Amino acid sequence: MSQAAQGRPFAVLGIQQIAIGGPSKQRLRTLWVDMLGLAVTGNFVSERENVDEDICAMGSGPLKVEVDLMQPLDPEKKPAVHATPLNHVGLWIDDLPQAVQWLTAQGVRFAPGGIRKGAAGFDICFLHPKGNDEFPISGEGVLVELVQAPPEVVSAFSALARS
Repeated sequence: MSQAAQGRPFAVLGIQQIAIGGPSKQRLRTLWVDMLGLAVTGNFVSERENVDEDICAMGSGPLKVEVDLMQPLDPEKKPAVHATPLNHVGLWIDDLPQAVQWLTAQGVRFAPGGIRKGAAGFDICFLHPKGNDEFPISGEGVLVELVQAPPEVVSAFSALARS
């Protein structure tokens, strides 16, 4: 275990979501909803984030994984949620503020916006896909979303770890 990992004041519990972007949300729904049977549980539209997304569910209960099917509101604007088909991966975090504080001190670069409410109502923030001189550690080309796990998710993962 690295020296940095020994003092980590938070845990990554599991996959919270995957986000898939494309020019047509309907084409994404054909595969994920019509063919694979995921349930659409919500919709999120944001001018600021240039996104119209359907929030789908794989599984149920506290270990449910969210699958976001995204299309841009304007294909010419940024962020271009459709430009990278696998847009980002979301990870459940047991203590998001501690994670942000510790990761920042280790040199991890975060995307602008800080901790805020995400599409599914949880507090979120993003690790930047590219490092820089000040913060050299990044997602190395992948946008990573850190998601504050609610108490029932923390409990479910804790129970699994004990069994």
